[in-house]
Amino acid sequence: MQVKSEMTFEQLADAIQKLPPTEWKRLKTLIDSRKRKTHSREELLALLLNGPVATEEEIRTIENNRKAINQWGRKRL
Repeated sequence: MQVKSEMTFEQLADAIQKLPPTEWKRLKTLIDSRKRKTHSREELLALLLNGPVATEEEIRTIENNRKAINQWGRKRL
């Protein structure tokens, strides 16, 4: 979401510096929480893109195990 403002960055920085300590802490907490959320998404994306990939043999093993489990389940019914 973008907010249009007539305020320059310098004016914003000046306004932030004039905040009372309690408001400064609230603003810092808000900024830090957004930063963590963004960082977490980036870490998750990196993990997914760089994570392990199953080999063809592993995929065949998984498929065979699924078939065996499905057959076992049918035999019990």
